[in-house]
Amino acid sequence: MRLPDSQIAVLEAASATDERTIAQLSESTDLDPATVTGAAFDLEDEGLVTVSASESVSHEVTEEGATYAEAGLPEVRLYRAALAAGADDTPVPMGQVIGAADLDGPEVDIALANYARKSYGDVDSGEITADPDADPDADPEAAALASLSSGDGEEPHSSGSRPQAVEESDALDGLVRRGLVDRRERAVRSVTLTDAGVTALMEGVETAETVDRLTPEMLTSGEWRDAEFSAYNVEADAPEERGGSVHILRQTAERVKETLVGMGFREMEGPHADSEFWINDCLFMPQDHPARTHWDQFALDVPPMESIPEDLLDRVRSAHLEGVGEDGQGYHSPWTEEVARAVDLRGHTTSLSMRYLSGTEIGDLEPPERFFSVEKVYRNDTLDPTHLLEFFQIEGWVMAENLSVRDLMGTFEEFYRQFGITDLEFKPHYNPYTEPSFELFGTHPETGELIEIGNSGMFREEVLRPLGVECDVMAWGLALERLLMLMYGFDDIRDVHGTLCDLDLLRTTEVLH
Repeated sequence: MRLPDSQIAVLEAASATDERTIAQLSESTDLDPATVTGAAFDLEDEGLVTVSASESVSHEVTEEGATYAEAGLPEVRLYRAALAAGADDTPVPMGQVIGAADLDGPEVDIALANYARKSYGDVDSGEITADPDADPDADPEAAALASLSSGDGEEPHSSGSRPQAVEESDALDGLVRRGLVDRRERAVRSVTLTDAGVTALMEGVETAETVDRLTPEMLTSGEWRDAEFSAYNVEADAPEERGGSVHILRQTAERVKETLVGMGFREMEGPHADSEFWINDCLFMPQDHPARTHWDQFALDVPPMESIPEDLLDRVRSAHLEGVGEDGQGYHSPWTEEVARAVDLRGHTTSLSMRYLSGTEIGDLEPPERFFSVEKVYRNDTLDPTHLLEFFQIEGWVMAENLSVRDLMGTFEEFYRQFGITDLEFKPHYNPYTEPSFELFGTHPETGELIEIGNSGMFREEVLRPLGVECDVMAWGLALERLLMLMYGFDDIRDVHGTLCDLDLLRTTEVLH
């Protein structure tokens, strides 16, 4: 029997009694895995070997996990410090124990979250107790992390990782959920000699002088006429290539822009860091409003903004202190220019709307006008499946005579219909800057829950008159990430955005058009 060199090498390295993986055969033959895989499939076609596939799970300790493998899990360090402080006998002030445990800011929350879960003790009213019967040396998560970090008994597949030597357990799953260990799954192919393969080796196999590609030299010399070419196996796996691509969130943002441009809107642009004047004061938000504190906004330590038109500043100040029109009341709260000129990261892109409606950005506007933006905003929110510290807002407004809420609702129905969403629900709401106002909700396609997707309303006179606008303006702020949830069925926006996003999901999700 005559076979190419690569096939002979794989045939001789394979075993009739033991499965040999592609990686093992590659190592023993000094051939690259792709060549070994192709040769194995060719041999299988000849009936000389069988190729089987199985799923392999490996685990890799993350950077944070490596830190805890060396220093100890935060909850274990907290327990040991509590014991040393005598908390097994009487409650001890928590601050004292945290200091002794040498926990930094994030580690404190991690330690407290896992302390009671693992029955190390209790934390109550600022004091901590320690269960004297607890055994931190037997902590299953700490043991699993130490075993994975040391790599005992297994050779690593790649730097910092090894096959699943630790039994699949609650402890290992816990480490994965905590982000201390990454779980990786891949297909592993194994090769076994058949009886025909054993017979071929016993009878002897000769090298076939074959070539695997046609070269210019072979064409010039005419050597190609007498050459024996290797057969191509079109079923062999090609090397995996993962090129860059546009993030699904950015692709959806571009589609939103195309949709709004198709509906007759023009795009707005403006600064991410802006003055409180444009972000809040122009929106008739009182300066002592809770949403204007550091709990909700990110203030910047930069000089105050000087480039605010003085006449507009005076009109906005008057609206806040005295109101607008004969029946205007204004707010019975202080208003200072110092606060108005302070610079923050914008909490909404309505700051762009204020710049454009006032004529400051592109000059005075005459109705009808339609503008939009799809840009990032920044809020000091608590991270959860529907909230991020920075996210994309779909801002939009229409300036025209005799607008009503019916026009606003119809605009939403037309916009969301372009994305296959037709089950919108509206709920009355309060905003300091719009009246009437309402929130928008859509039904999640997987969970069936109502998801809030935006806020909207008709700008009130206290907003429009200081800007010099004499007609109606309907406006909205919609969440791009929430739109993504309704379109693709994601139930956690952190799967597609931020440091915890699911890269495989981003690579395989088809963008809807």
